[in-house]
Amino acid sequence: MLRKLYPADQIEKFLLLDVIIIVFLMYRVLMLDVPYPILVKIGFLLLFLASYYICLWQRRWLMLLGSCVGFLLILALSIYEGMGALLYGFVFADFLGRADRKRVIGIGMVGIAAMFILAGWIHEGEPAGVFRTVYFPVMIIQLAVPPILQVREGNKALKEKLNLANAQLERYIQEEERNRIARDLHDTLGQTLTMIKMKSELTIRLVDQHPDQAKEELRDIVNTSRHALKQVRELVTGMKYVPLEKEIELAGDLLQKVGIRLLVSNETPLTPLSPVAETMLALSVREAVTNIIKHSGASECMITRYERDQRLYLEVSDNGNGQLEPGKGNGVQSFQERMAMLQGEVEMKQRPEQGISITFIVPLMGNRG
Repeated sequence: MLRKLYPADQIEKFLLLDVIIIVFLMYRVLMLDVPYPILVKIGFLLLFLASYYICLWQRRWLMLLGSCVGFLLILALSIYEGMGALLYGFVFADFLGRADRKRVIGIGMVGIAAMFILAGWIHEGEPAGVFRTVYFPVMIIQLAVPPILQVREGNKALKEKLNLANAQLERYIQEEERNRIARDLHDTLGQTLTMIKMKSELTIRLVDQHPDQAKEELRDIVNTSRHALKQVRELVTGMKYVPLEKEIELAGDLLQKVGIRLLVSNETPLTPLSPVAETMLALSVREAVTNIIKHSGASECMITRYERDQRLYLEVSDNGNGQLEPGKGNGVQSFQERMAMLQGEVEMKQRPEQGISITFIVPLMGNRG
């Protein structure tokens, strides 16, 4: 119920203080020795509370209206109570500091100054009278309260936006991490498990007619399984730097096991790449080789690297059936995502019954080692 009468975000900080101020104000007004009936005093208090309540819930022009009415009531009270009543102006100065519009704050500050100047004129007999009293510093402080509070509220709002942005960034990072793990599982374990599957199928065919060769294939399956276990451990400890040269060497070994010859052509010298760029290219080569093993039916694979116009080109091609369709499969998507991280691109060319060509293009600017 209380939260419907008083803003929830202000209960903890301001409710007790506001209650104390209002109780003191009610006491002073009701005990004030003036020739006015009690109903007038009660009406004064109700009008003050109405102004206070409007300022409590509003942040724009209604707040300004409530503040100006409050300043007039405080000025009227100061006529009988003395200039000490002007201290109640801090209540509305605080409200003005929470306004949404700078114009509201500016006009409200004019109201504060007018209240003090008029009170000084009344009590000192001249317009500049307030400047010779101890209430002049009080006026300066009240004038300073709204802009100071506005800066504080602005910083608070900015901090909340920053916290929200950080939370969104954290969710984005988590999502990216999940995607990265999914890609790495596909690219690393996918390739190894594909090899185990092919070796197992070959062993089934050889076990009866060529048992010695079947045993050799089983040894390869055991070694490949151990390699898969090692890959799982590496994935658990996080993404590691993958040297491109080492990945090409491993690709050659894998291709050789399934009867595909690997040819590597380099133009030298090539610009060294950053660890991130080299890892992205190495994983892309790994996926391209996996696709060749799984889909191409090729007998030959070629990896060519060269530089043109401050860009590195790495082409993986084969002489297979050319049936890999661009834009389909996790592998093709991972090509595009990795190259996008490097501000690069992927070009895919299909030649029916003559193989495919996948070219990874990486700008050297920003990706040099």
